[in-house]
Amino acid sequence: MSKKTVTFGEIMLRLAPDGYYRFVQAGSYGATYGGGEANVAVSLANYGLDSSFVTKLPAHEIGQAGINSLRQFGVDTKDIVRGGKRVGIYFLEKGASQRPSKVIYDRAGSSIAEAVKEDFDWDAIFEGADWFHFTGITPALGDNIAKICLEACKKAKEKGITVSCDLNYRNKLWSKEKAGEVMGELCKYVDVCIANEEDAGDVFGIKAPDTDVTTGKVNHEGYKDVAKRLADRFGFQKVAITLRESLSANDNNWAGMLYTEGEYYFSKKYMMHIVDRVGGGDSFGAGLIYASLVGMNAQEIIEFAVAASCLKHSIEGDFNQVSVDEVKKLAGGDASGRVQR
Repeated sequence: MSKKTVTFGEIMLRLAPDGYYRFVQAGSYGATYGGGEANVAVSLANYGLDSSFVTKLPAHEIGQAGINSLRQFGVDTKDIVRGGKRVGIYFLEKGASQRPSKVIYDRAGSSIAEAVKEDFDWDAIFEGADWFHFTGITPALGDNIAKICLEACKKAKEKGITVSCDLNYRNKLWSKEKAGEVMGELCKYVDVCIANEEDAGDVFGIKAPDTDVTTGKVNHEGYKDVAKRLADRFGFQKVAITLRESLSANDNNWAGMLYTEGEYYFSKKYMMHIVDRVGGGDSFGAGLIYASLVGMNAQEIIEFAVAASCLKHSIEGDFNQVSVDEVKKLAGGDASGRVQR
């Protein structure tokens, strides 16, 4: 029987100029959809799991288009609540060389941000579920959503469902102090914590020594301490950290670390030439969830998650449109990019 996963968050309309045009140059914008937990849901559906995404969207056509974008990949949308007035929007300007990518949010007053706890029946939503995933972006949308997240986490624990959270700190949504306070409460219910090089420092003040992400210098050994301190504080079963060395907007080195049962596991490192990095962390989280659910061992889990995410950086849009076989092939050592005939 297929494992059932549930993710909860906001799906947004993504508006991006063609190619590498800047906002001030753009005469038109391509429209796609994406958002942390929605991206995870699509990956998990592509991997063949029973994947459900929960949010609130307006009953008009733009809301329906967002739902359709999920349905085409087989994501279960039956628990999406309809109501409210608007779909959140984000504008993306793709960076190149030494010019970084830029994101501008236009999401205030979106349907999910104005949701109330009565909108979601977690008993029904979690029927038959094995795994629940959310990110730190969702509780950042407002105190009401933080309370809904907490209710979902408590219900998941009550039902014996594994809970994962990607810390995903966004300074455009809330302060570090507020994030630490809210996420500190939510993390009491989390089994699997996912973070990038900066999240643990931003949210909980737990930093790796001898690391400067702006120079591309990441001290991998330092993250052992970060992972252990996170696990010791909250009792996480697993802590997974992505290790991105940014050489430029186009070229990054990419690896990951998994800490579980007192042991540390590092993936191989990939040198990536980036097509689209948005959703990179979400594809890592989804790879981790899938590999854990199908019973891979710890080294296989981190290799699968990092390989999945490496491939995502080559794909336009938020969603990671790859198969399990493609990920396994890369994780197994074939990083040549040679044409497959």
